[in-house]
Amino acid sequence: MLRYTMLTMNYADIITIEPGKRSGKPCIRGMRITVSDVLEYLASGMTEDEIISDFPELTKDDIHACLWFAADREKKLSPPVV
Repeated sequence: MLRYTMLTMNYADIITIEPGKRSGKPCIRGMRITVSDVLEYLASGMTEDEIISDFPELTKDDIHACLWFAADREKKLSPPVV
């Protein structure tokens, strides 16, 4: 049986939001690549290595930051189950 430990990532230094860039959508390190772009690539079946091959300015940490950002946002949007 595999056991996974939940580690957290501080994505605040990677995910940036600038009102004048990409309509204020969360972007990666001030670039024009958005969190939603990366999530859509992953959802379509692209691997991390394929994304980095297409966008060499990205790192695996950038991709992981997108996932952490999305997970954190989901937690904040979901009402607690009572």
